[in-house]
Amino acid sequence: MRHIISLLMENEAGALSRVAGLFSARGYNIESLSVAPTEDPTLSRMTIVTSGSDAVIEQINKQLNKLVDVAALIDLSEGEHLERELMLVKVRAEGETCEKVKRVADGFGGRVIDKSDSTCTFELSDTCARLDSFLQAIDRSLILETVRTGASGIGRGGRILKL
Repeated sequence: MRHIISLLMENEAGALSRVAGLFSARGYNIESLSVAPTEDPTLSRMTIVTSGSDAVIEQINKQLNKLVDVAALIDLSEGEHLERELMLVKVRAEGETCEKVKRVADGFGGRVIDKSDSTCTFELSDTCARLDSFLQAIDRSLILETVRTGASGIGRGGRILKL
């Protein structure tokens, strides 16, 4: 099962490496990883998307909590949460192609951010599943390049990850 694990960690050199090392040492896969400073400049928020059985995820969470750099951790998948991922897609855009893809992108809340004689680049932000659906809805042979950030997530309502 897919899990989104969000954690607060010390904003210092080597912290990211220790978390990634924990995953690789145990043979766990990271599907996506994003890290950025929080409103507190001494802390970074890391969002990890991974998959595994309940036992594997429990083990991952226990091991992450043992790391000295990790201040707090929440498995967002265990409750209501919001999730977004940013995707940029460059497509071949000869003739009416850009307009055709734009109509599809409009249905997914996307927008054109760059256009040339031969290409058109779209920006979309949604859940991983919706972004995958967009890619399936357009002609795959038109896609020249795709860039995705990986998931970012936050708990709904009163679910807060804070010290």
